Amino acid sequence: MVICSCNRLTHKDVEAAVESGATRPREIYASKGCKAQCGNCVSGVVCMLREARLKKMQAAAIPAHLAACAQTVASVSA
Repeated sequence: MVICSCNRLTHKDVEAAVESGATRPREIYASKGCKAQCGNCVSGVVCMLREARLKKMQAAAIPAHLAACAQTVASVSA
């Protein structure tokens, strides 16, 4: 989905930038070598940034949770 028509910035671009470490809207634009022009997209970029960061944090938390469960099972079995 296109988030910014001026720069042809898509939701995939936002996700890729977050995966590469972007934490601010300007870093999203910079990852594509552009910046906000008319400003209509900024709220959408912020929303997508939050969603992508949340998704990234949740993905990182699941393996940590599974590792904790495995340690609990191992200690009970021993």
